[in-house]
Amino acid sequence: MKKREEGRIRVMLADDHPIVMSGFAMSLARPDIDVVAQARSPEEAMEQHAALQPDVLVLDIRFGEQLTGLDVARGILGRQPDARIVFLTQFDQDSLVKECYRIGARAFITKDCDPEELAAAVRRAHTGELYFMPRIAERLASLSVKGDVSPQSLLDERALEIFTLMAEGLTNAEIAERLDVSSKTISNASQAIKDKLGVHRAADITRLAVRYGLLQP
Repeated sequence: MKKREEGRIRVMLADDHPIVMSGFAMSLARPDIDVVAQARSPEEAMEQHAALQPDVLVLDIRFGEQLTGLDVARGILGRQPDARIVFLTQFDQDSLVKECYRIGARAFITKDCDPEELAAAVRRAHTGELYFMPRIAERLASLSVKGDVSPQSLLDERALEIFTLMAEGLTNAEIAERLDVSSKTISNASQAIKDKLGVHRAADITRLAVRYGLLQP
């Protein structure tokens, strides 16, 4: 654990690729920023955040495990609503960006960003402000004008859960067993979901889920 230095922003990184994480730690080397910890798993991220209480957590979304960065953020913000979280990821689907901000993240940055942009996001998050990359801001503005047609927007929580299981390739019977309901209930629900989203072929359902960040490619 690094000793707290007065006036510096204490940043914690969480990513399951150590080399990538070390690179971003070097990119964040600034007179006013101090990287105090690096976590390699969702569980480690939550444990270290609770122990160290960093000013800002820079968090990846995909960890290649059961838990994701979104789960980490929800857990931390559930206990500590004023926690400052910056998502740093290679995925930038519109629905994923919206979900990150919806759960309380202060910034969403893609891994191809300029180091100065990452530092700016950390500084803004530290002061409690939101930070939007220009191209992300443009897309979110476009969504607000055109309307959101993502499954997350069109389906309620239960229907979205069923849709995601359909996209994973589960049969109605398997989904019914997973959710502990009747096959008829799932059959009716899946048909309603297909009609609402305008997709009926299994391959199209999977592609739609990948497009909106519900399924990893």
